[in-house]
Amino acid sequence: MAWFADFWAIYSNLVLSLGTNALLALSIWLTLACGMLSIANAAFMGLGAYASALLTMNFGWPFAAVLGAGMAAPAALAFLIGKPTLRLSGVYLAMATLAFGEVVRIALLNAESVTGGALGLNGIPQLTQWWHVALALVFALGLLARLRRSRIGRAFEAIREDETAAGLMGIDVGGHKMLAFVLGAAIAGLAGALNAHLTFFIGPGEYGFDRAVEILTMAILGGIGSLSGPVAGALILTLLPELLRGFQDFRLVVNGFILVLIVLFLPRGIWDVERVRGWFGRADGRA
Repeated sequence: MAWFADFWAIYSNLVLSLGTNALLALSIWLTLACGMLSIANAAFMGLGAYASALLTMNFGWPFAAVLGAGMAAPAALAFLIGKPTLRLSGVYLAMATLAFGEVVRIALLNAESVTGGALGLNGIPQLTQWWHVALALVFALGLLARLRRSRIGRAFEAIREDETAAGLMGIDVGGHKMLAFVLGAAIAGLAGALNAHLTFFIGPGEYGFDRAVEILTMAILGGIGSLSGPVAGALILTLLPELLRGFQDFRLVVNGFILVLIVLFLPRGIWDVERVRGWFGRADGRA
């Protein structure tokens, strides 16, 4: 098993990043499943990361407690801002949540006495182990799968298809939107807390517009028709830069070109449930 020990020593951070990115993709899948285009998940990730890291470094809280705090802080803030912002929809909601993300980033940047400002927080204890990430991902997938099959999941789908019709059917549109927004923030905060205790360092620049777009791209690229889609999108976006290292300075160009091809030829995402079912249907027919 020496080869595995060598592999893990080199690529352990990459493998664990696959898990945290999958959590981020699932967090935005939840709001997309309810018909909301929110771009606040990077900010929620940052809040979870900073809250958990500060509690670990300054107060010595146990890891389980800081993970809970990393989920609770962004969830509470999502509840507060959800009241005014979730009345918006489409591009207006996207703009409002994007503005919120910038407010969070600038606040982290200027609160130097607490957050370290532009220098960020360094020397965060590396407490995240592989089984923490695996357990968090299994928990999130199990929770969302159960939620999707429940009355709440069916209400989400109805709201996504036609918000007005869903309201006329007696569905509490505002309440279900708030649930999706808060739960998505909690999952993003969990990913941030795990990531903060994996990388030793966090800074405000990690949770800006670029990160927000990356999280959205993971979900759209994989496909939002199932829970497997966001996980597949996170896997691809995490591994592509590493697989393309041989292109050196042209790596980002090739990376972008591949993503454009995927979007052009697979507009419903890589993991399109209907397309996969069609494959199995044709296979059964030939059999």
